[in-house]
Amino acid sequence: MTQLTLPAGMQITGEIKPGFEHILTIDALNLVAKLSRQFEVRRQELLALRVARAARMDAGERPDFLAETAHIRNAAWTIAPIPKALECRRVEITGPVERKMIINALNSGADSYMTDFEDSNTPNWDNQITGQLNLRDAVRRTIRLEQNGKSYQLNEKIATLVVRPRGWHLDEKHVLVDGKRVSGGIFDFALFMFHNAKEQIARGAGPFFYLPKMESHLEARLWNDIFVMTQDELGLPQGTIKATVLIETIVAAFEMDEILYELREHSSGLNAGRWDYIFSCIKKFKNDQNFCLADRAKVTMTAPFMRSYALLLLKTCHQRNAPAIGGMAALIPIKNDPEKNEIAMAGVRNDKARDASDGYDGGRVAHPGLVDLAMAEFKKVLGDAPNQIAKKRPDVVVSAQDLMNFQPETPITEAGLRYNINVGIHYLGAWLAGNGCVPIHNLMEDAATAEISRSQVWQWIRSTKGVLEDGRKITAEMVREMIAEELLKVKLSVGDGATYDRAAQIFEEMSTSAEFAEFLTLPLYEEI
Repeated sequence: MTQLTLPAGMQITGEIKPGFEHILTIDALNLVAKLSRQFEVRRQELLALRVARAARMDAGERPDFLAETAHIRNAAWTIAPIPKALECRRVEITGPVERKMIINALNSGADSYMTDFEDSNTPNWDNQITGQLNLRDAVRRTIRLEQNGKSYQLNEKIATLVVRPRGWHLDEKHVLVDGKRVSGGIFDFALFMFHNAKEQIARGAGPFFYLPKMESHLEARLWNDIFVMTQDELGLPQGTIKATVLIETIVAAFEMDEILYELREHSSGLNAGRWDYIFSCIKKFKNDQNFCLADRAKVTMTAPFMRSYALLLLKTCHQRNAPAIGGMAALIPIKNDPEKNEIAMAGVRNDKARDASDGYDGGRVAHPGLVDLAMAEFKKVLGDAPNQIAKKRPDVVVSAQDLMNFQPETPITEAGLRYNINVGIHYLGAWLAGNGCVPIHNLMEDAATAEISRSQVWQWIRSTKGVLEDGRKITAEMVREMIAEELLKVKLSVGDGATYDRAAQIFEEMSTSAEFAEFLTLPLYEEI
Protein backbone atom coordinates (compact mmCIF):
# COMPACT_ATOMS: atom_id res chain seq x y z
CA MET A 1 0.00 0.00 0.00
CA THR A 2 1.26 3.49 -0.89
CA GLN A 3 2.39 5.50 2.15
CA LEU A 4 1.06 9.04 2.62
CA THR A 5 2.44 11.96 4.57
CA LEU A 6 -0.45 13.23 6.68
CA PRO A 7 -1.05 16.51 8.53
CA ALA A 8 -0.58 16.35 12.30
CA GLY A 9 -3.70 14.96 13.96
CA MET A 10 -5.11 13.33 10.80
CA GLN A 11 -5.70 9.61 10.30
CA ILE A 12 -6.83 7.91 7.08
CA THR A 13 -8.20 4.38 7.44
CA GLY A 14 -9.15 3.82 3.77
CA GLU A 15 -6.89 1.79 1.49
CA ILE A 16 -4.44 3.96 -0.45
CA LYS A 17 -4.58 2.40 -3.92
CA PRO A 18 -2.08 3.32 -6.66
CA GLY A 19 -2.89 6.84 -7.87
CA PHE A 20 -4.74 7.92 -4.72
CA GLU A 21 -1.59 9.74 -3.57
CA HIS A 22 -2.14 12.24 -6.40
CA ILE A 23 -5.36 13.39 -4.67
CA LEU A 24 -4.42 12.81 -1.02
CA THR A 25 -1.40 15.14 -1.07
CA ILE A 26 -0.16 16.76 2.11
CA ASP A 27 -1.20 20.25 0.96
CA ALA A 28 -4.70 19.13 -0.08
CA LEU A 29 -5.15 17.27 3.20
CA ASN A 30 -3.92 20.32 5.13
CA LEU A 31 -6.83 22.25 3.60
CA VAL A 32 -9.26 19.49 4.66
CA ALA A 33 -7.84 19.57 8.20
CA LYS A 34 -7.96 23.40 8.48
CA LEU A 35 -11.56 23.59 7.30
CA SER A 36 -12.58 20.72 9.54
CA ARG A 37 -11.01 22.26 12.64
CA GLN A 38 -12.52 25.65 11.89
CA PHE A 39 -16.08 24.54 11.08
CA GLU A 40 -16.83 21.08 12.53
CA VAL A 41 -18.26 22.43 15.80
CA ARG A 42 -20.67 24.64 13.84
CA ARG A 43 -21.70 21.73 11.60
CA GLN A 44 -22.59 19.67 14.66
CA GLU A 45 -24.49 22.59 16.22
CA LEU A 46 -26.54 22.98 13.02
CA LEU A 47 -27.26 19.25 12.88
CA ALA A 48 -28.45 19.48 16.51
CA LEU A 49 -30.76 22.36 15.49
CA ARG A 50 -32.24 20.08 12.82
CA VAL A 51 -32.99 17.43 15.45
CA ALA A 52 -34.60 19.99 17.77
CA ARG A 53 -36.76 21.41 14.98
CA ALA A 54 -37.82 17.92 13.86
CA ALA A 55 -38.90 17.17 17.45
CA ARG A 56 -41.01 20.35 17.51
CA MET A 57 -42.63 19.41 14.19
CA ASP A 58 -43.28 15.88 15.45
CA ALA A 59 -45.11 17.58 18.33
CA GLY A 60 -47.30 19.55 15.91
CA GLU A 61 -45.38 22.75 15.07
CA ARG A 62 -45.82 23.95 11.50
CA PRO A 63 -43.11 25.75 9.52
CA ASP A 64 -43.63 29.38 8.53
CA PHE A 65 -41.71 32.28 7.05
CA LEU A 66 -39.31 33.64 9.70
CA ALA A 67 -40.34 36.84 11.47
CA GLU A 68 -36.72 37.63 12.40
CA THR A 69 -35.61 37.72 8.74
CA ALA A 70 -38.57 39.62 7.27
CA HIS A 71 -36.25 42.59 6.65
CA ILE A 72 -34.19 40.45 4.24
CA ARG A 73 -37.28 39.29 2.35
CA ASN A 74 -38.62 42.85 2.15
CA ALA A 75 -35.38 44.58 1.14
CA ALA A 76 -34.23 45.28 -2.42
CA TRP A 77 -30.98 43.38 -3.07
CA THR A 78 -29.59 41.03 -5.69
CA ILE A 79 -26.89 38.38 -5.83
CA ALA A 80 -23.49 39.18 -7.37
CA PRO A 81 -23.31 38.95 -11.18
CA ILE A 82 -23.27 35.46 -12.66
CA PRO A 83 -20.09 34.47 -14.54
CA LYS A 84 -20.37 33.93 -18.28
CA ALA A 85 -19.93 30.16 -17.93
CA LEU A 86 -23.13 29.93 -15.82
CA GLU A 87 -25.37 32.34 -17.74
CA CYS A 88 -26.86 29.61 -19.96
CA ARG A 89 -28.10 26.47 -18.19
CA ARG A 90 -31.16 25.55 -20.24
CA VAL A 91 -30.46 21.84 -19.87
CA GLU A 92 -28.41 20.29 -17.08
CA ILE A 93 -27.52 16.61 -16.93
CA THR A 94 -26.68 14.80 -13.69
CA GLY A 95 -24.86 11.63 -12.76
CA PRO A 96 -22.23 10.05 -10.49
CA VAL A 97 -18.48 10.70 -10.59
CA GLU A 98 -17.86 7.55 -12.64
CA ARG A 99 -15.40 7.85 -15.53
CA LYS A 100 -17.64 6.82 -18.45
CA MET A 101 -20.57 8.84 -17.08
CA ILE A 102 -18.41 11.95 -16.76
CA ILE A 103 -17.21 11.72 -20.38
CA ASN A 104 -20.68 11.00 -21.79
CA ALA A 105 -22.33 13.75 -19.71
CA LEU A 106 -19.76 16.40 -20.66
CA ASN A 107 -20.21 15.38 -24.31
CA SER A 108 -24.02 15.16 -24.12
CA GLY A 109 -24.84 18.59 -25.57
CA ALA A 110 -26.20 19.80 -22.22
CA ASP A 111 -25.23 23.31 -21.11
CA SER A 112 -23.98 22.07 -17.74
CA TYR A 113 -23.28 18.80 -15.95
CA MET A 114 -23.80 18.31 -12.23
CA THR A 115 -21.30 15.62 -11.30
CA ASP A 116 -22.39 13.98 -8.10
CA PHE A 117 -20.57 12.82 -4.97
CA GLU A 118 -23.97 12.62 -3.25
CA ASP A 119 -27.36 11.03 -4.07
CA SER A 120 -26.46 9.21 -7.29
CA ASN A 121 -23.17 7.90 -5.90
CA THR A 122 -22.47 5.21 -3.30
CA PRO A 123 -19.95 7.07 -1.11
CA ASN A 124 -17.57 4.18 -0.55
CA TRP A 125 -13.91 5.15 -0.22
CA ASP A 126 -12.96 3.92 -3.68
CA ASN A 127 -15.78 5.86 -5.40
CA GLN A 128 -14.91 9.10 -3.60
CA ILE A 129 -11.19 9.14 -4.39
CA THR A 130 -11.51 7.63 -7.87
CA GLY A 131 -14.18 10.28 -8.53
CA GLN A 132 -11.71 13.02 -7.59
CA LEU A 133 -9.12 11.51 -9.96
CA ASN A 134 -11.72 11.36 -12.74
CA LEU A 135 -12.68 15.00 -12.24
CA ARG A 136 -9.04 16.12 -12.12
CA ASP A 137 -8.56 14.51 -15.55
CA ALA A 138 -11.86 15.91 -16.86
CA VAL A 139 -10.97 19.48 -15.86
CA ARG A 140 -7.65 19.14 -17.71
CA ARG A 141 -9.43 17.43 -20.64
CA THR A 142 -7.11 14.42 -20.43
CA ILE A 143 -9.84 11.99 -19.33
CA ARG A 144 -9.93 8.82 -21.47
CA LEU A 145 -11.53 5.38 -21.21
CA GLU A 146 -11.10 2.17 -23.21
CA GLN A 147 -13.97 -0.21 -22.48
CA ASN A 148 -15.41 -3.18 -24.37
CA GLY A 149 -13.53 -2.26 -27.51
CA LYS A 150 -14.80 1.33 -27.44
CA SER A 151 -12.80 4.48 -26.84
CA TYR A 152 -14.23 7.44 -24.89
CA GLN A 153 -12.76 10.96 -24.77
CA LEU A 154 -14.00 14.54 -24.60
CA ASN A 155 -15.38 16.47 -27.56
CA GLU A 156 -14.19 19.98 -28.38
CA LYS A 157 -17.37 21.50 -26.91
CA ILE A 158 -18.36 20.21 -23.47
CA ALA A 159 -20.83 21.10 -20.74
CA THR A 160 -19.91 23.41 -17.85
CA LEU A 161 -18.89 21.30 -14.85
CA VAL A 162 -20.74 21.79 -11.55
CA VAL A 163 -19.83 19.56 -8.56
CA ARG A 164 -22.20 18.33 -5.84
CA PRO A 165 -20.42 17.41 -2.58
CA ARG A 166 -22.16 15.45 0.15
CA GLY A 167 -24.72 17.08 2.47
CA TRP A 168 -24.08 18.28 6.01
CA HIS A 169 -25.47 15.08 7.58
CA LEU A 170 -22.87 12.80 5.95
CA ASP A 171 -19.44 12.06 7.42
CA GLU A 172 -16.32 10.76 5.70
CA LYS A 173 -15.64 7.86 8.06
CA HIS A 174 -12.23 7.03 6.58
CA VAL A 175 -10.70 10.41 7.51
CA LEU A 176 -10.33 11.52 11.12
CA VAL A 177 -9.07 14.89 12.34
CA ASP A 178 -8.20 14.99 16.04
CA GLY A 179 -10.02 11.68 16.45
CA LYS A 180 -13.29 12.81 14.85
CA ARG A 181 -14.72 12.02 11.42
CA VAL A 182 -14.57 14.89 8.97
CA SER A 183 -17.62 16.21 7.13
CA GLY A 184 -18.14 14.37 3.84
CA GLY A 185 -19.10 17.65 2.19
CA ILE A 186 -15.99 19.50 3.38
CA PHE A 187 -13.81 16.57 2.30
CA ASP A 188 -15.30 16.43 -1.22
CA PHE A 189 -15.27 20.22 -1.62
CA ALA A 190 -11.76 20.85 -0.30
CA LEU A 191 -10.08 18.17 -2.42
CA PHE A 192 -11.83 19.34 -5.58
CA MET A 193 -11.04 23.01 -4.87
CA PHE A 194 -7.40 22.37 -4.10
CA HIS A 195 -6.71 20.36 -7.24
CA ASN A 196 -8.96 22.09 -9.77
CA ALA A 197 -10.06 25.65 -8.93
CA LYS A 198 -7.09 27.45 -10.51
CA GLU A 199 -7.11 25.16 -13.54
CA GLN A 200 -10.81 25.82 -14.09
CA ILE A 201 -10.32 29.59 -13.88
CA ALA A 202 -7.45 29.39 -16.37
CA ARG A 203 -9.77 27.57 -18.78
CA GLY A 204 -12.45 30.28 -18.61
CA ALA A 205 -14.82 28.66 -16.10
CA GLY A 206 -14.42 28.38 -12.33
CA PRO A 207 -15.13 26.28 -9.27
CA PHE A 208 -18.91 25.83 -9.42
CA PHE A 209 -20.93 23.76 -6.93
CA TYR A 210 -24.37 22.41 -6.09
CA LEU A 211 -25.18 22.35 -2.36
CA PRO A 212 -27.65 19.65 -1.21
CA LYS A 213 -30.04 18.91 1.66
CA MET A 214 -29.90 22.26 3.45
CA GLU A 215 -32.61 23.02 5.98
CA SER A 216 -31.92 26.66 6.87
CA HIS A 217 -30.13 29.87 5.92
CA LEU A 218 -27.73 29.24 8.82
CA GLU A 219 -26.54 26.14 6.97
CA ALA A 220 -26.04 28.30 3.88
CA ARG A 221 -24.05 30.76 6.00
CA LEU A 222 -21.75 27.92 7.05
CA TRP A 223 -21.04 27.06 3.40
CA ASN A 224 -20.43 30.74 2.65
CA ASP A 225 -17.90 31.04 5.47
CA ILE A 226 -16.15 27.91 4.18
CA PHE A 227 -16.00 29.48 0.71
CA VAL A 228 -14.48 32.69 2.11
CA MET A 229 -11.78 30.84 4.08
CA THR A 230 -10.98 28.47 1.19
CA GLN A 231 -10.56 31.33 -1.27
CA ASP A 232 -8.19 33.02 1.18
CA GLU A 233 -6.21 29.79 1.71
CA LEU A 234 -5.85 29.21 -2.05
CA GLY A 235 -5.19 32.88 -2.93
CA LEU A 236 -8.38 33.29 -4.99
CA PRO A 237 -10.45 36.48 -5.22
CA GLN A 238 -13.55 36.49 -3.03
CA GLY A 239 -16.63 35.56 -5.06
CA THR A 240 -14.73 33.15 -7.34
CA ILE A 241 -16.71 30.16 -6.05
CA LYS A 242 -20.32 29.99 -7.25
CA ALA A 243 -22.93 27.66 -5.74
CA THR A 244 -26.47 26.69 -6.62
CA VAL A 245 -28.56 25.49 -3.68
CA LEU A 246 -30.96 22.60 -4.10
CA ILE A 247 -34.20 23.42 -2.31
CA GLU A 248 -35.08 19.87 -1.39
CA THR A 249 -36.49 20.22 2.11
CA ILE A 250 -39.82 21.82 2.95
CA VAL A 251 -38.25 23.84 5.77
CA ALA A 252 -35.75 25.39 3.32
CA ALA A 253 -38.66 26.44 1.09
CA PHE A 254 -39.60 28.95 3.80
CA GLU A 255 -36.06 30.45 3.77
CA MET A 256 -35.24 30.74 0.05
CA ASP A 257 -34.66 34.51 0.15
CA GLU A 258 -32.46 34.14 3.21
CA ILE A 259 -30.42 31.31 1.65
CA LEU A 260 -29.75 33.41 -1.45
CA TYR A 261 -28.85 36.36 0.79
CA GLU A 262 -26.30 34.38 2.84
CA LEU A 263 -24.59 33.21 -0.35
CA ARG A 264 -25.15 36.40 -2.34
CA GLU A 265 -21.44 36.90 -3.24
CA HIS A 266 -21.18 33.21 -4.18
CA SER A 267 -24.69 32.37 -5.40
CA SER A 268 -25.61 30.91 -8.76
CA GLY A 269 -29.28 30.43 -7.89
CA LEU A 270 -31.60 27.72 -6.64
CA ASN A 271 -32.78 24.38 -7.99
CA ALA A 272 -36.13 22.67 -7.40
CA GLY A 273 -34.89 19.30 -6.07
CA ARG A 274 -38.30 17.68 -6.41
CA TRP A 275 -37.69 14.09 -5.32
CA ASP A 276 -35.93 14.91 -2.07
CA TYR A 277 -38.54 17.62 -1.50
CA ILE A 278 -41.36 15.06 -1.56
CA PHE A 279 -39.36 12.84 0.80
CA SER A 280 -38.81 15.82 3.11
CA CYS A 281 -42.56 16.52 3.26
CA ILE A 282 -43.28 12.92 4.25
CA LYS A 283 -40.46 12.94 6.80
CA LYS A 284 -41.34 16.25 8.43
CA PHE A 285 -45.05 15.40 8.74
CA LYS A 286 -44.59 11.69 9.43
CA ASN A 287 -46.43 11.76 12.78
CA ASP A 288 -49.38 13.84 11.54
CA GLN A 289 -52.36 11.49 11.32
CA ASN A 290 -54.00 13.82 8.78
CA PHE A 291 -51.00 13.78 6.44
CA CYS A 292 -50.99 11.27 3.62
CA LEU A 293 -49.83 11.25 0.02
CA ALA A 294 -51.10 9.01 -2.77
CA ASP A 295 -49.02 6.55 -4.79
CA ARG A 296 -45.62 8.04 -5.61
CA ALA A 297 -46.44 8.11 -9.33
CA LYS A 298 -49.45 10.35 -8.64
CA VAL A 299 -47.42 13.02 -6.78
CA THR A 300 -46.19 15.14 -9.67
CA MET A 301 -45.11 18.75 -10.13
CA THR A 302 -48.76 19.66 -10.75
CA ALA A 303 -49.77 18.60 -7.20
CA PRO A 304 -50.85 21.75 -5.29
CA PHE A 305 -47.96 21.82 -2.79
CA MET A 306 -45.38 21.06 -5.51
CA ARG A 307 -46.79 23.72 -7.83
CA SER A 308 -46.65 26.34 -5.06
CA TYR A 309 -43.06 25.42 -4.21
CA ALA A 310 -41.95 25.55 -7.85
CA LEU A 311 -43.52 28.95 -8.50
CA LEU A 312 -42.25 30.48 -5.26
CA LEU A 313 -38.71 29.30 -6.03
CA LEU A 314 -38.92 30.82 -9.51
CA LYS A 315 -40.22 34.17 -8.29
CA THR A 316 -37.70 34.33 -5.41
CA CYS A 317 -34.74 33.68 -7.69
CA HIS A 318 -35.66 36.11 -10.42
CA GLN A 319 -36.44 38.85 -7.92
CA ARG A 320 -32.79 38.54 -6.82
CA ASN A 321 -31.35 38.18 -10.38
CA ALA A 322 -30.55 34.56 -9.60
CA PRO A 323 -31.01 31.60 -11.97
CA ALA A 324 -33.93 29.25 -11.25
CA ILE A 325 -33.26 25.68 -12.37
CA GLY A 326 -36.10 23.18 -12.60
CA GLY A 327 -36.07 19.67 -11.22
CA MET A 328 -35.00 16.43 -12.81
CA ALA A 329 -37.18 14.26 -15.01
CA ALA A 330 -36.42 10.73 -13.77
CA LEU A 331 -37.78 9.19 -16.98
CA ILE A 332 -35.27 7.57 -19.33
CA PRO A 333 -35.46 6.29 -22.92
CA ILE A 334 -37.01 2.82 -23.27
CA LYS A 335 -35.15 1.20 -26.14
CA ASN A 336 -37.10 -2.05 -26.56
CA ASP A 337 -40.67 -0.71 -26.40
CA PRO A 338 -41.53 2.16 -28.81
CA GLU A 339 -44.99 2.66 -27.32
CA LYS A 340 -43.74 2.97 -23.72
CA ASN A 341 -40.85 5.09 -24.94
CA GLU A 342 -43.19 7.62 -26.55
CA ILE A 343 -45.20 7.89 -23.31
CA ALA A 344 -41.96 8.49 -21.36
CA MET A 345 -40.70 11.07 -23.85
CA ALA A 346 -44.04 12.88 -23.74
CA GLY A 347 -43.66 13.04 -19.96
CA VAL A 348 -40.25 14.68 -20.28
CA ARG A 349 -41.51 17.11 -22.94
CA ASN A 350 -44.47 18.18 -20.78
CA ASP A 351 -42.24 18.61 -17.74
CA LYS A 352 -39.72 20.85 -19.52
CA ALA A 353 -42.42 22.77 -21.44
CA ARG A 354 -44.12 23.64 -18.13
CA ASP A 355 -40.84 24.77 -16.53
CA ALA A 356 -39.88 26.87 -19.55
CA SER A 357 -43.28 28.56 -19.88
CA ASP A 358 -43.38 29.25 -16.12
CA GLY A 359 -40.10 31.15 -16.47
CA TYR A 360 -37.44 28.70 -15.35
CA ASP A 361 -33.98 29.21 -16.83
CA GLY A 362 -33.32 25.51 -17.27
CA GLY A 363 -34.17 22.01 -16.15
CA ARG A 364 -32.42 18.73 -15.48
CA VAL A 365 -32.35 15.32 -17.13
CA ALA A 366 -30.83 12.02 -16.02
CA HIS A 367 -29.86 10.57 -19.41
CA PRO A 368 -27.89 11.90 -22.42
CA GLY A 369 -30.68 10.68 -24.70
CA LEU A 370 -33.02 13.33 -23.24
CA VAL A 371 -30.81 16.40 -23.72
CA ASP A 372 -32.01 17.34 -27.23
CA LEU A 373 -35.66 16.81 -26.32
CA ALA A 374 -35.39 19.01 -23.20
CA MET A 375 -33.34 21.62 -25.05
CA ALA A 376 -36.01 21.91 -27.74
CA GLU A 377 -38.67 22.77 -25.15
CA PHE A 378 -36.54 25.52 -23.57
CA LYS A 379 -35.55 26.95 -26.95
CA LYS A 380 -39.23 27.23 -27.93
CA VAL A 381 -39.62 29.72 -25.09
CA LEU A 382 -36.16 31.26 -24.73
CA GLY A 383 -35.09 31.31 -28.38
CA ASP A 384 -31.39 32.16 -28.34
CA ALA A 385 -31.58 33.91 -24.96
CA PRO A 386 -29.32 32.29 -22.31
CA ASN A 387 -31.96 32.62 -19.56
CA GLN A 388 -35.17 34.41 -18.67
CA ILE A 389 -34.20 36.04 -15.37
CA ALA A 390 -36.00 39.16 -16.62
CA LYS A 391 -39.31 37.30 -16.16
CA LYS A 392 -39.98 38.37 -12.55
CA ARG A 393 -43.44 36.81 -12.01
CA PRO A 394 -44.98 39.44 -9.68
CA ASP A 395 -48.30 37.62 -10.21
CA VAL A 396 -47.10 34.70 -8.05
CA VAL A 397 -48.29 34.88 -4.44
CA VAL A 398 -47.63 31.80 -2.28
CA SER A 399 -48.63 31.45 1.38
CA ALA A 400 -47.44 29.01 4.04
CA GLN A 401 -50.78 27.22 3.64
CA ASP A 402 -50.16 26.83 -0.10
CA LEU A 403 -46.81 25.16 0.57
CA MET A 404 -48.56 22.69 2.88
CA ASN A 405 -51.59 21.89 0.70
CA PHE A 406 -50.65 18.21 0.54
CA GLN A 407 -52.66 16.67 -2.29
CA PRO A 408 -53.39 14.15 -3.74
CA GLU A 409 -54.10 11.82 -0.81
CA THR A 410 -55.59 9.09 -3.00
CA PRO A 411 -55.37 6.62 -4.61
CA ILE A 412 -53.06 4.33 -2.66
CA THR A 413 -53.02 1.07 -4.60
CA GLU A 414 -51.55 -2.36 -3.95
CA ALA A 415 -49.52 -1.87 -7.15
CA GLY A 416 -48.20 1.44 -5.77
CA LEU A 417 -47.28 -0.17 -2.44
CA ARG A 418 -45.53 -3.06 -4.19
CA TYR A 419 -43.75 -0.60 -6.48
CA ASN A 420 -42.27 1.25 -3.49
CA ILE A 421 -41.10 -2.02 -1.93
CA ASN A 422 -39.65 -3.37 -5.19
CA VAL A 423 -37.78 -0.14 -5.99
CA GLY A 424 -36.53 0.12 -2.41
CA ILE A 425 -35.05 -3.40 -2.39
CA HIS A 426 -33.63 -3.09 -5.90
CA TYR A 427 -32.01 0.29 -5.24
CA LEU A 428 -30.62 -0.59 -1.80
CA GLY A 429 -29.12 -3.80 -3.18
CA ALA A 430 -27.39 -1.88 -5.97
CA TRP A 431 -26.22 0.84 -3.54
CA LEU A 432 -24.63 -1.73 -1.23
CA ALA A 433 -22.85 -3.19 -4.26
CA GLY A 434 -21.37 0.24 -5.05
CA ASN A 435 -23.80 1.72 -7.60
CA GLY A 436 -25.84 4.73 -6.45
CA CYS A 437 -27.61 5.52 -9.75
CA VAL A 438 -29.79 2.70 -11.09
CA PRO A 439 -32.34 2.41 -13.92
CA ILE A 440 -35.35 0.57 -12.43
CA HIS A 441 -38.70 0.10 -14.22
CA ASN A 442 -37.70 2.71 -16.82
CA LEU A 443 -36.89 5.41 -14.27
CA MET A 444 -33.46 6.57 -13.10
CA GLU A 445 -33.48 6.00 -9.35
CA ASP A 446 -31.11 7.54 -6.84
CA ALA A 447 -31.11 7.88 -3.06
CA ALA A 448 -33.87 10.53 -3.17
CA THR A 449 -36.42 8.34 -4.97
CA ALA A 450 -35.54 5.39 -2.70
CA GLU A 451 -36.15 7.66 0.31
CA ILE A 452 -39.67 8.39 -0.97
CA SER A 453 -40.33 4.67 -1.36
CA ARG A 454 -39.38 3.65 2.17
CA SER A 455 -40.76 6.75 3.92
CA GLN A 456 -44.15 6.40 2.20
CA VAL A 457 -44.44 2.79 3.32
CA TRP A 458 -43.49 3.75 6.90
CA GLN A 459 -46.04 6.57 6.94
CA TRP A 460 -48.85 4.59 5.31
CA ILE A 461 -48.54 1.94 8.04
CA ARG A 462 -49.02 4.61 10.71
CA SER A 463 -51.48 7.03 9.10
CA THR A 464 -55.21 6.51 9.54
CA LYS A 465 -55.41 7.40 5.82
CA GLY A 466 -52.95 4.66 4.84
CA VAL A 467 -55.69 2.53 3.29
CA LEU A 468 -55.56 0.77 -0.08
CA GLU A 469 -58.28 1.70 -2.55
CA ASP A 470 -59.84 -1.74 -2.01
CA GLY A 471 -60.39 -0.85 1.69
CA ARG A 472 -57.52 -2.79 3.31
CA LYS A 473 -55.48 -0.94 5.93
CA ILE A 474 -51.76 -1.06 5.20
CA THR A 475 -50.03 -2.88 8.07
CA ALA A 476 -46.51 -3.95 8.94
CA GLU A 477 -47.56 -7.58 8.48
CA MET A 478 -48.87 -6.86 4.97
CA VAL A 479 -45.63 -5.07 4.11
CA ARG A 480 -43.47 -7.94 5.40
CA GLU A 481 -45.35 -10.42 3.22
CA MET A 482 -44.94 -8.20 0.18
CA ILE A 483 -41.22 -7.68 0.88
CA ALA A 484 -40.64 -11.44 0.63
CA GLU A 485 -42.59 -11.58 -2.64
CA GLU A 486 -40.96 -8.50 -4.17
CA LEU A 487 -37.46 -9.72 -3.21
CA LEU A 488 -38.03 -12.79 -5.40
CA LYS A 489 -39.11 -10.55 -8.30
CA VAL A 490 -36.03 -8.35 -7.90
CA LYS A 491 -33.75 -11.39 -7.91
CA LEU A 492 -35.44 -12.71 -11.04
CA SER A 493 -34.76 -9.43 -12.82
CA VAL A 494 -31.19 -8.74 -11.65
CA GLY A 495 -29.77 -12.07 -10.46
CA ASP A 496 -29.26 -13.51 -7.00
CA GLY A 497 -26.83 -11.09 -5.37
CA ALA A 498 -26.21 -11.30 -1.62
CA THR A 499 -26.72 -7.54 -1.29
CA TYR A 500 -30.42 -7.90 -2.24
CA ASP A 501 -31.16 -10.17 0.74
CA ARG A 502 -29.53 -7.60 2.99
CA ALA A 503 -31.38 -4.83 1.17
CA ALA A 504 -34.72 -6.54 1.89
CA GLN A 505 -33.80 -6.81 5.58
CA ILE A 506 -32.86 -3.12 5.72
CA PHE A 507 -36.03 -2.08 3.86
CA GLU A 508 -38.14 -4.10 6.30
CA GLU A 509 -36.38 -2.64 9.35
CA MET A 510 -36.69 0.92 8.04
CA SER A 511 -40.32 0.71 6.94
CA THR A 512 -41.73 -1.20 9.92
CA SER A 513 -39.60 0.02 12.87
CA ALA A 514 -41.11 2.16 15.61
CA GLU A 515 -38.60 4.95 15.03
CA PHE A 516 -38.20 6.71 11.68
CA ALA A 517 -34.60 6.71 10.42
CA GLU A 518 -33.63 10.27 9.43
CA PHE A 519 -31.73 9.23 6.29
CA LEU A 520 -31.51 5.89 4.56
CA THR A 521 -27.87 6.50 3.71
CA LEU A 522 -26.67 6.93 7.32
CA PRO A 523 -27.07 3.29 8.49
CA LEU A 524 -26.19 2.05 4.98
CA TYR A 525 -22.89 3.93 5.05
CA GLU A 526 -21.76 1.97 8.09
CA GLU A 527 -22.10 -1.25 6.06
CA ILE A 528 -19.77 -0.33 3.19
